[in-house]
Amino acid sequence: MTRVRLSPQRPRPSLLRPPLQFTPYAWAKLVFLRDAGGTEVGGFGVSSERDLLLIEDVQLVQQRCGPTTVVFDDSSVADYFDRQIDLGLQPERCGRIWIHTHPGDSPLPSATDERTFERSFQGPDWALMFILARGGASYARVRFRAGPGGQMRLPVQVAYEQPFEGTDHKAWLAEYEQNVTTAELSSRPARLTREDDEFLELFLSGQGAPWW
Repeated sequence: MTRVRLSPQRPRPSLLRPPLQFTPYAWAKLVFLRDAGGTEVGGFGVSSERDLLLIEDVQLVQQRCGPTTVVFDDSSVADYFDRQIDLGLQPERCGRIWIHTHPGDSPLPSATDERTFERSFQGPDWALMFILARGGASYARVRFRAGPGGQMRLPVQVAYEQPFEGTDHKAWLAEYEQNVTTAELSSRPARLTREDDEFLELFLSGQGAPWW
């Protein structure tokens, strides 16, 4: 009689990956900002103090946006981080998750997205790129430097068990209009300016920035 040796079933890789989660408020705000205009729009996710992969808010900075490009204003980025520090937030809560939208159906990062993520977020021990397409599909990838380093795709969830304050379309639209300028942009392959790159590398690595 032939014996069959059974081995323990290994969990699927997807079950080993922690999800990137949005509170209902943060998700509703992001969808509203995505659909407020016909261009891409970008900002930073603000994480929960208890769980850095739970996004409680999405914050915009001043930017010039086109159908395939977002250019952040470097002074606005600096002001954003100043405000977050004044509120007592550490860099890992307000500057490690880069969020932007795609006007089309595909959430997959473009070559420009990849260059921006590699260049502007190479300093911290971890960083995450999240993209939400207008068609509803999303993409999340975390990169970390611990041990040999690496990166992985993360599932995306809305944490509906979290308290929901309700929508605030008036405030969200005001934030959009204050920060987003629609313009014909050059083909220069950059989403963040060079000044942004240098600032982010210092801030996200915990070294601070020269002007504070």
